[in-house]
Amino acid sequence: MGVMHEVAQAQRQPNPVRMDHLDWLEAESIYILREVVAECRKPALLFSGGKDSVVVLHLALKAFGLGSQRKTHLPFPLVHIDTGHNYPEVIEFRDRHVASLGAELVVGHVEDSIRRGTVRLRKDTDSRNAAQAVTLLETIAEHGFDALIGGARRDEEKARAKERIFSFRDEFGQWDPKAQRPELWHLFNARMHAGEQMRVFPISNWTELDVWQYIAREELALPPIYYAHEREIVRRRGLLVPVTPLTPKLDGETSERVSVRFRTVGDISCTCPVASTADTAERIIAETMVTEITERGATRMDDQTSEAAMELRKKQGYF
Repeated sequence: MGVMHEVAQAQRQPNPVRMDHLDWLEAESIYILREVVAECRKPALLFSGGKDSVVVLHLALKAFGLGSQRKTHLPFPLVHIDTGHNYPEVIEFRDRHVASLGAELVVGHVEDSIRRGTVRLRKDTDSRNAAQAVTLLETIAEHGFDALIGGARRDEEKARAKERIFSFRDEFGQWDPKAQRPELWHLFNARMHAGEQMRVFPISNWTELDVWQYIAREELALPPIYYAHEREIVRRRGLLVPVTPLTPKLDGETSERVSVRFRTVGDISCTCPVASTADTAERIIAETMVTEITERGATRMDDQTSEAAMELRKKQGYF
């Protein structure tokens, strides 16, 4: 049953359409999205304006008939946890894209958690990336969400490679890698007690290359910082750190202007670009095919603090 059943039905048509690997991945993701809506009481889709969330939102529009003659509304709101330290190009794209769809957007602000005292930072310039976990759990509780759909992929990082497609979280929002449920034959167990949650990853089986190939095929719009542009940076611990008020030059450092693009986008204080002249999706695909470093390994300062940095954050409630 499930995605394999739908594919088999398509292949039994009088003139079956030949499916490539993106068609198979798309069919699986659409099946997962429909399962979330069928099994969960109040789901929501995390949408930051980043490339992976753009792909997941596009898949949701396909899954629920938007863009076809069967006009409908998304059966869930969009949610973004705003650190207040985001790249402005991404926030501008987020708001414009959501408005064009007429979708509902719920924004949880880390700044509000700081004012409430539930998040405490040593100084204003500290990374707020890990602090998102607190604001996320507060937003879930405020709106009563029991499932959050996100764009995490197994190829991004070792902790994410352990995660199930339907990732169970306990009543404290915490993730235990040893307490995950089996997912044989695309059968997902979404049963939960009050207060428990699911995090659902429809593109878990995709790779960075798959994402860019799909963006190119579907002609999806993205924030401009995903494409090559000039930016002032300093070279620090093997990373190209943008020079911003949150990440200023240190004593003795010399800045330079370099052609860069972002492979992943998060909090300014922990997300770095890579050197690149790729200004189209096709050129990014060519670069991605030969890269030997994962996108988070090449660009995220917060993942370099320890081998288990991501896993520790996930156990505390991080997405």
